Amino acid sequence: MATVSGGAYANRAPYAVDPGLSRGRLFPEPPSPTRTPYQRDRDRIVHSTAFRRLKHKTQVFVYHEGDHYRTRLTHTIEVSQIARSIARSLRLDEDLTECLALAHDLGHTPFGHTGEDALDAAMAAYGGFDHNAQTLRIVTNLERRYADFDGLNLAWETLEGLVKHNGPMTLRDGSPCGRYAGKPLPHAIRVYQPIQDLELHTWPSAEAQVAALSDDIAYNAHDLDDGLRAGLFTLADLRELPLLGDFLNEIERRYPNLEESRIIHELVRRLITTMVEDVITLASGFFETERPASVADIRQADKAVIRFSDTMVAADQAIKGFLFPNMYKHPNVVPIREDADRMVRGLFAAFYDDPEKMPAEWRHNLAGLSPERLARRVCDYIAGMTDRYALAEHRRWFDETAELR
Repeated sequence: MATVSGGAYANRAPYAVDPGLSRGRLFPEPPSPTRTPYQRDRDRIVHSTAFRRLKHKTQVFVYHEGDHYRTRLTHTIEVSQIARSIARSLRLDEDLTECLALAHDLGHTPFGHTGEDALDAAMAAYGGFDHNAQTLRIVTNLERRYADFDGLNLAWETLEGLVKHNGPMTLRDGSPCGRYAGKPLPHAIRVYQPIQDLELHTWPSAEAQVAALSDDIAYNAHDLDDGLRAGLFTLADLRELPLLGDFLNEIERRYPNLEESRIIHELVRRLITTMVEDVITLASGFFETERPASVADIRQADKAVIRFSDTMVAADQAIKGFLFPNMYKHPNVVPIREDADRMVRGLFAAFYDDPEKMPAEWRHNLAGLSPERLARRVCDYIAGMTDRYALAEHRRWFDETAELR
């Protein structure tokens, strides 16, 4: 393993992941003399094709609605900043945390969650589609950059954190649990698990838990920001929500004549700060009381060690409960989502019925593919599209394409 040390590494907590004890990579590689395994993984992710595509994949709005709304890339950078801050405060491995934050959305489709739902429906007879599992598929198979292997050949701890983004996926006996209870695990995870055991029955590292909760913090705060700036709801609509009403009162008291754009920013920054401090306070108390001696203690815990307090959970749920009808289901957004849904389903049907329409790199060995493998290849192709490329492909093969405005 790499011998990089000093600085933050000298102060690493005993329950943090130690890069010197990494379980390694599926395809062994000589260690880097200048980077830890997770610094190396971070660099591979940043240089990947899938990461660059995040620039033109949207959160809620399509890419040409305005220059200031979040894309998957800007969201990812914001998640990474929050995750690094929490990891540093808790003396975790900051590089692994950053790596997981940067990679967490690689598997997302064009047109946000609408694209994911449309692909999942199109793939219903072939194993379905799950963006988290697609991230694993990208970093273990679909990226084709290196001479010695497909994928990015990331460290075991990185793959574990990406797959278990939402916690354990199975019970110890292998039966799916949590969000997958009563149904099969996503296709990509089922296929990969026999190749490299990611211990799906345990919690991931604290670093992975930080990255996951940072995603939640960024998502809430920045969807509020985008929704306000898009005029989907107003500041007055937020006054009855936990935290937000108090923040608005404080801002107005301190800055009585502040313009709305700055009020929005002050509101968002206070929400992020408060949520981050809540996570750090609760985790610090847990570590001080329970004194986990290693990352194994984190993995074997009976619940997440990085989480919100009960008060913050209630506030988080209230914000999500507000955003669902007022942003994701807003009358101005629903028609766009419906058009995007039809577009993704149409592209899938077109390429499945005539796979010769796909680019040359996706047409190899078509004659030998089973219906399931053909569907998965079409799915991989569409999932990797940016919003603008999906629009262009739809215009290429269909007489009418919605403007998505």
